[in-house]
Amino acid sequence: MTADTETLAAYDREAARYAEMIGDSAARDDTLAAFAKALTPGARVLDVGCGPGHAAAFLAAQGFAVDAIDASRGMAQIAREAYGIEVTRSDYSMMTDEAVYDGIWAAFSLHHAPRVEMAGNLKRLFRALKPGGLLAVTLKTGEGERRDRLGRYTTFYAEDEIGLMLRTAGFKVGDVVTGTGSGLSGEESEWLMVFAHA
Repeated sequence: MTADTETLAAYDREAARYAEMIGDSAARDDTLAAFAKALTPGARVLDVGCGPGHAAAFLAAQGFAVDAIDASRGMAQIAREAYGIEVTRSDYSMMTDEAVYDGIWAAFSLHHAPRVEMAGNLKRLFRALKPGGLLAVTLKTGEGERRDRLGRYTTFYAEDEIGLMLRTAGFKVGDVVTGTGSGLSGEESEWLMVFAHA
């Protein structure tokens, strides 16, 4: 699948507002800190759907070698201007890397694809990780697939469902963190982050 055009248009349109909303939140993100702590010094990391680059910049500041991808032109431009991050404009469905990364950070990105594509996307991430590599994936929880008020396509997952999909892709599922937030759309939603090893 190529990235959903309506979702991309929303991110391009809202890129500046999103960057301002996020601000320096990466420095206060306990899940990002836990991800960084679990990696070895100098690890190579991929930020999947990096948005305005806040997480990638945080990880780079910790001494990791960080690659970043995002399909949104607006987000990639802000990441470059604000943090000096060169973002590869691509989406996760096009990944072909094999055993390259020690860690993959995929926060609020994979759920923009239809549910039928999640198994393939997780397999691509599994292949991109070195043996034992760490994936942190954050998704909105709930049922069904729909567009939010900004037009972004979102698929919602239950914890047991995504756990099974990760295990089927080859991952060993570890800790799960849950929370709630309003995010870019202003609509309150629940989310979960799963840590899993290749």
